[in-house]
Amino acid sequence: MSLSVHIQHDFGGFRLAVDFTVEKPGITALFGPSGSGKTSIVNAIAGLLRPQQGNIVIGGETVLDTPSRICVPPQQRRVGYVFQDARLFPHMSVEGNLRFGWRRAPIQAEESEFARIVSLLGLESLLARRPTRLSGGEKNRVALGRALLSSPRILLLDEPLAALDAARKAEIFPYLERLRDEAKLPMLYVSHSLDEVARLADGIIIVKGGAVVAQGAVFDMLADLDISALTGAPSFGAVIDTRVSAHRPAEGLSVLDFDGGQLIVPLLNREIGRRLRVRIRAEDVMLAAEEPRTISANNVLLCSVSAVHETGVSHADVQLRCGRANFVARITRASSARLGLTPGMPVFAIAKSVIVDPQAQPVAD
Repeated sequence: MSLSVHIQHDFGGFRLAVDFTVEKPGITALFGPSGSGKTSIVNAIAGLLRPQQGNIVIGGETVLDTPSRICVPPQQRRVGYVFQDARLFPHMSVEGNLRFGWRRAPIQAEESEFARIVSLLGLESLLARRPTRLSGGEKNRVALGRALLSSPRILLLDEPLAALDAARKAEIFPYLERLRDEAKLPMLYVSHSLDEVARLADGIIIVKGGAVVAQGAVFDMLADLDISALTGAPSFGAVIDTRVSAHRPAEGLSVLDFDGGQLIVPLLNREIGRRLRVRIRAEDVMLAAEEPRTISANNVLLCSVSAVHETGVSHADVQLRCGRANFVARITRASSARLGLTPGMPVFAIAKSVIVDPQAQPVAD
C-alpha cells in the first residue's frame, strides 16, 4: 500500500506546495513547527480540504486529480483519521463508538477483526464505559480503534498526543508501537515533537513554510546535522535498531547488538532475539581520541567522524559513524578543537545514557 501526494493550495497569506511519496507500511512522521501546513496536508488526503491543484493516489487509486476533475468524497476514500481531541460520541459506550466505525466501513471486517482490534489496543475492560469515564489516553485508544475498524487503507494521526500529559502519553505509547509493528498500514503521524518521532516513526517528512524540505528514514534523519537548520530544533542524537542478544541477571544488565557493535543497558524483560529501538541523545555522548581504560560508562564505541558543525558560540555537533549506525555528539567547541576533530578521524564515543522504553524494563520486586 503506497501513498503519493502532489498538491498546491493558496490560503491567501500562506501557500501550501508539497510533493512526497510513502511506499511502505509503518509510521511516517510529518514533522515541523506549528503553522507549517501539516494538518492541511492530512486534511487534503482525507478529503476534508480540496486543494486548488494536485494529485493524490492511495493504494493505486486516484482520489484527487484536479486536471481530470476527480475528487473522491471523504467517506469513499477508506482513510482512517484520528484527531487531536479524539471526537468520540459522548452518548455511546466505547463499544458503540467502535462499532460505529465498523458498521460504516465500505468493506466491513469480520467480527473476529473487531475482537482483534479490541485486544490490540487493550480495550476489553472499557467496552461498557462512556467517554466521560475515560482518561485522555483511553479516549485516544478508542479513537484509534474506531479508525482501524473503518477498514482504512491509510491511517492519519493529527498530533494525537498533543493534549496529553506525560503520564497519559506513557500510557498510549506502547499501543502506538504495537500498531506500528502489527497493523501493516501506512500511517502519517503529525507531530512537532522530536521525542515522539524518535520513538515511533520509521520515516520522517520535514515540512517548513508549506513545503517538504527533507524526507528519509528516521534512523538517518535524526542524526543529520542539517536537521537543526531545517527545523530550528537541536540535533537529536541517535535512533538505533537493535536486537537483544544476552541477559546478565547477576549484573542487572542486558546486551543489545546493532550494526556497529553492542550496547549494554539495564536488565530488560524482552526475550533473546527481540528487536528493540533505543535512543541516545547528543548531549549524552562524550568523545575520546584514545580508548578510555578506567571509566564507569558501560558503552564505549569505536566510531569515525563524519562531519563537525559549530553551533552557536560555544558548542559543536559531531556526526559519527559506527558500522551503519549514525550518532551525534554535542560537545564544546573548545573540546572539538582540543581533539582536533576532522572527517574520517577515528574516535571513541562514550554513551553516558541509553534510552530504553520503560515497558522493556523488568518490574522491581
